[in-house]
Amino acid sequence: MRRLLLTLRSCLLLCAALSAVPMCVSSHEVRPAFLSVTERPGGRYEILWKQPTMGEVAVRLVPHIEGGVLDRAPSDMQSAPDFQVSVWRNIDPGARGLEGRTLEIEGLAETITDVLVAITPADGTTAQEILHPQNPRMTLHLHRNGLAILAYLRLGIEHILTGTDHLAFVLGLTLLVRRRMMLIKTITAFTLAHSITLAATTLHLIFVHPAVIEALVALSVLFVAVEIVYSYRGRTGLAIRYPWLIASTFGLLHGAAFAGALAEVGLPPNAIAPSLFLFNVGVELGQLMFIGVILGGRWALARLPTAPPAWMRWIAPYAIGSFAAFWCLERLQAALS
Repeated sequence: MRRLLLTLRSCLLLCAALSAVPMCVSSHEVRPAFLSVTERPGGRYEILWKQPTMGEVAVRLVPHIEGGVLDRAPSDMQSAPDFQVSVWRNIDPGARGLEGRTLEIEGLAETITDVLVAITPADGTTAQEILHPQNPRMTLHLHRNGLAILAYLRLGIEHILTGTDHLAFVLGLTLLVRRRMMLIKTITAFTLAHSITLAATTLHLIFVHPAVIEALVALSVLFVAVEIVYSYRGRTGLAIRYPWLIASTFGLLHGAAFAGALAEVGLPPNAIAPSLFLFNVGVELGQLMFIGVILGGRWALARLPTAPPAWMRWIAPYAIGSFAAFWCLERLQAALS
């Protein structure tokens, strides 16, 4: 606790500066929107639209289906702290149905988010596609069965690569653990732990308070930053002696936080297991990509003709600790409000 308080005090000045630009340091700003098209008996449809919000302001994304299908007011609209849900029920698009019509998300091209589209025809099968800012439209095919493999896989990759706090934790582990075999064991422990709670939270086997989990994730990043600083000073703590234990313990928290991305879009009822598996594989692939970049950078630095000045190694742990302290204070405020 004394170590944590000392580093927290060292980070407060930078946190004050960071508060002026919160959008640059807040994690998980890139959250997917979700649109579900469900065919009902009699050729009618129900369409659900879930879009992320920032505070009380919804990200400007407007779904359109060719023929003005969604031009009328939704049947129901609900708002939550992190998203807004609109539902159009009993839609009768005529004899043509929705097959072959163009779906377009107005405003998507001006964002850096994606839209996961789930299409469920009357037989109950589900297919998924992803719309990106560079390609904000698609043709609806209600009878193209099967799971779009790349949808949840890519969602997992994008989630980890845009999760600044999770990446900061992984970066901290690579700085803390210098021996290659121990690093492999530590990352493996982290992976196994967050895979367990990701599945358990997504499948509603355990229930967590999202705001509290996010605050604890930030605290885990701050803890690792503190341990890095103390290791550089020649001191040995629990994280130095047993990094795999720290990684697995905090990995349980990170897995529950990962589940938040799936909570935003949900899982198709008839493909829960493969969708969850693909998302988790995507998270692991993104994590391995990030670790590869870190190790590649370390390899390149070790081969410079002139070694970097010794003070440069302090930049990373203090930067990680400063951002983590800011996130922790920000999220504690959100959890208590």
